[in-house]
Amino acid sequence: MSGLFSPFQLGRITLTNRVVMAPMTRSRAIGNVANDLVATYYASRASAGLILTEGIAPDADGLGYARIPALYTDAQAASWRPVTDAVHAAGGHIFAQLMHTGRVGHAANLPAGARVLAPSAIQAPGQMWTDTEGQQPHPVPTEMTEADIENAIAGFVHASELAVGAAGFDGVELHGANGYLIEQFLNTASNQRTDRWGGSPENRARFGAEVARRVAAAIGGDRVGMRLSPYGANGGMVADADTDTTYGVLARELAAAGLVYLHVVDHSSMGAPAVPQAIKDTLRTTFGGTIILSGGYDRARAEADLEAGRGELIAFGRPFLGNPHLVHKLQTGAELNGFDFSKAFTPGPEGYTDVPLD
Repeated sequence: MSGLFSPFQLGRITLTNRVVMAPMTRSRAIGNVANDLVATYYASRASAGLILTEGIAPDADGLGYARIPALYTDAQAASWRPVTDAVHAAGGHIFAQLMHTGRVGHAANLPAGARVLAPSAIQAPGQMWTDTEGQQPHPVPTEMTEADIENAIAGFVHASELAVGAAGFDGVELHGANGYLIEQFLNTASNQRTDRWGGSPENRARFGAEVARRVAAAIGGDRVGMRLSPYGANGGMVADADTDTTYGVLARELAAAGLVYLHVVDHSSMGAPAVPQAIKDTLRTTFGGTIILSGGYDRARAEADLEAGRGELIAFGRPFLGNPHLVHKLQTGAELNGFDFSKAFTPGPEGYTDVPLD
């Protein structure tokens, strides 16, 4: 197994190293479009082998957070082209992470006519920030009909086509983690359906598998990955007796769809339950392709897991916030800058594009 700073062939692109910038919500997309700040932010981090963007909504119903970007109109796609051009000009590669928030949202963050949807009408715990009304409880979502499910799948497909077309991304990551819509179908805490989209592990895995299959058919599986967080607690997710089986079913279907990677995140470094090594091993052997590992990594742990063959790429999240040139710092052992998390989601350049570049 090669080390963290060796190149890697990921589908049709060659990564200069095995460091991945993990997707992190930043809430700077005023009007749900990318802007000059977004381009500066990502281009300054282009030394990562692969950048995964913050979650980008594939349709209007998926815009649950304030000021997150979207990718379902021509104007939204055009707003991303300067971002991808800047990253490519700096020698990097960038995938768009497509994130439908599902029940984790609020109507005050949605455009007119959009709805907070979910597999079942079960309210997510906690609150959601809105710029107009401050913190608000998550509403009880509308249970999705067959037509709603079809529209959501079609939204992922259309956004993927815009991503690799007009927007200029190298590929897409389907967000199947962190308690958002794809995971909401996987988890019995949010999916209590009795039709073909709920109940058995096979039925609960069906939505994520169908999204992956149709997106891969549209743009090529070698340009599609999926992020998963089994045993994660974000958005009210709770593991159950069928969790391992459900994720095994999904991994098998994703392999059949020809996806280029699985991105497996373990949030235990942030207080969530640890993902058992057994399910990580199941995902690796069942999927059989490239694995991105994520969750509280430093260089030593990253090198150890690469050497042990647990994955091929390592995603770093929070260290990239205050250290745009993280790859160089990891390579040289330089001290990392801290970061003021009170500015993580505020609008404007402060805490976004004004961090030191050294």
